[in-house]
Amino acid sequence: MSGLKGKKVGIAADRRSEAIQKLITNMGGKPFVFPLQGEQLLDEKASRAHVKDYLHQSFNRVILTTGIGARTLGDAAIKERVDRKFLQKLENESLAIRGAKTMDWLKANDLLPDVIAADGTMENLLCQIPVVDRTENQGIFLQTYNEDEEFLVRKLEEKGYRVYRANPYKFLPPDPVVVEDLALHIADAQLDAVVFTSKTQVKNLFHQSKRLENVVEAFQHHVQAVAVGKVTAQALHDRGISSVIQPERPKMGAMIVKLDHYFQGQWLNQ
Repeated sequence: MSGLKGKKVGIAADRRSEAIQKLITNMGGKPFVFPLQGEQLLDEKASRAHVKDYLHQSFNRVILTTGIGARTLGDAAIKERVDRKFLQKLENESLAIRGAKTMDWLKANDLLPDVIAADGTMENLLCQIPVVDRTENQGIFLQTYNEDEEFLVRKLEEKGYRVYRANPYKFLPPDPVVVEDLALHIADAQLDAVVFTSKTQVKNLFHQSKRLENVVEAFQHHVQAVAVGKVTAQALHDRGISSVIQPERPKMGAMIVKLDHYFQGQWLNQ
């Protein structure tokens, strides 16, 4: 018997939400979508400028933090007709990356990283970046977006680097009505679980909602929080939510199967 049968599951994702809905429905659950990611805006003009700066300046390391960001810079290089130079320079750089999608982009372009965040977190990646003498003027080309930018720049500067920020895209805040609607559903325990597929969704829920204490209380006792991977799970833990389900591998299907098994276990223990 499916553990999700009859369970009401909130989905905070925008992308892939249809696939997640289908998985939940196929297991007998009832999905409800509350898109919290916010609209993604690609900045083509800025991306082209970042590519030009990268090709004309000297850097000791390149850090790519997201697949979307790496791909957007690559697309900008194609539009500027310098994609060959762009990839050749990356090939000769010390590359540090995080995220499976970033790795996918590297593989598609026959690039190999020197440093990989083993657990997908920026903290793990930063630990592998060595401290340097500030007087050596070593530079890092950092691809990021507004989510962690200030934190990353500060940490890298503390390690002695000058940091070039490349921000090829950003997310606009989600509809506040949707945020409050999800918060109300959680606080009133109208859902059995809520799945999050990025830490941006977690941040948007807790930064914009006016029901923070009630939301945390509900997650602790009545509503099960679910994360696609370690980074998203940590974002929930940082907000005071101790019980978070996550799959061993950060995959959407594995996440829903893990939730199904959790509810099966509850049913068997009754």
